[in-house]
Amino acid sequence: MRPSQPLLDRKIRFALVGCGRISKNHIDALQQHADRAELVAVCDTQPAALAAAVQATGAAGFSSLEALLAGSDADVVVLATPSGLHSQQAVAVARAGRHVLSEKPMATKLDEGMAMVRACRDAGVKLFVVKQNRLNATVQQVKRAITEGRFGRIYMSTVNVFWTRPQSYYDAAPWRGRWDLDGGAFMNQASHYVDLLDWLVGPVDSVHAYTATLARDIEAEDTGVMSVRLRHGGLASVNVTMLTFPQNLEGSITILGEKGAVKIGGTAVNKIEHWAFAEQRPEDADVLSASYEIGQGSGSVYGFGHPLYYDNVIQTLRGEAHAEVDGYEGLRSLEILIAAYRSARDGQRVGLPLVF
Repeated sequence: MRPSQPLLDRKIRFALVGCGRISKNHIDALQQHADRAELVAVCDTQPAALAAAVQATGAAGFSSLEALLAGSDADVVVLATPSGLHSQQAVAVARAGRHVLSEKPMATKLDEGMAMVRACRDAGVKLFVVKQNRLNATVQQVKRAITEGRFGRIYMSTVNVFWTRPQSYYDAAPWRGRWDLDGGAFMNQASHYVDLLDWLVGPVDSVHAYTATLARDIEAEDTGVMSVRLRHGGLASVNVTMLTFPQNLEGSITILGEKGAVKIGGTAVNKIEHWAFAEQRPEDADVLSASYEIGQGSGSVYGFGHPLYYDNVIQTLRGEAHAEVDGYEGLRSLEILIAAYRSARDGQRVGLPLVF
């Protein structure tokens, strides 16, 4: 395979490593692009999870990444494994000449994220980082309003992630809540929301954070708050907890500017709850139609952006588009998260970019 050449004469072959909680979103997304893509291999170290994925997809099954790389002809390897494994796996995939698609967060340490970028760059392969919430219809409406300058100067932005993860959630997978493999509420559950804050109103200038492990028996935090100064002078806050009673309550972003105020709320930024601008436009009457309902199942917080994200990946590999979220974009939110953890550890404000 020659990764630098556009893949136009056949379907793009994907392999999925990690057949757990998020894998169904990837499988379903690829099925929606069956005319241009196919899932040729799946991999998991747990026999039951691997058997279920093989049965669901018909793809070849492998019990290790090494076996998959040796035994499959995938063009792209999707990493849906514990976050702390992404870096070493991405390096191995890149050295094998395959493109890498990593779930969030791309790594749990900044130097490991940078190692992923370097390995893919040196091997001449693409590194994609999944940030599918950017593509939610609700978020796209807000991005458009910001791009068009409808808010004027943005003064205050607030992110709330008030979800619940019972102890049984962490007990079900020993890597969850571990510093080396997962991180806590900031790094795991709020990762997409930190990315959205930076993408919508960033870049971030500095952060001051507090974290606490109040109720769950895990290494990392189950609750955290982050105060943020933005490069343009506005302020922001990120408030996260996995202890909300009795179920997920809110995943929201509020943006307040001199000429506009918007809140996207619901369980996972799926509802436009407030939309007000000094200059009203005819299309504002249709904005609320971007809202959508989600259930309370395990997939409820993921949104519907994975198929749209895969469309961009496929177009990029066909030479028809540029990657909307590559490794460098993935590093931006990872850097903010690492800054927050350093701030909470040291009890002081941490400026960005981070200096090694």
